[in-house]
Amino acid sequence: MKIQVLGTGCPKCRKLAENAKTAVSELDIDAEIEKVESIDEILKMGVMMTPGLVVDGNVVSTGKALTVKEIKDLLS
Repeated sequence: MKIQVLGTGCPKCRKLAENAKTAVSELDIDAEIEKVESIDEILKMGVMMTPGLVVDGNVVSTGKALTVKEIKDLLS
């Protein structure tokens, strides 16, 4: 599984990345977590508001830092 956290490094973006790592750890799943900070790359994915969360190439959330529980629900 590939998880991408889209954002330029704002507090919400950092929180989403932290929550994604925690969710993956708690679910004990094999997942690669990548931070995408390039505005061009973020826009190519169709995301206009950060932070964004992408799972296996599908944008699943934009504009808010999901909680660990919300991320776990999306991944399981």
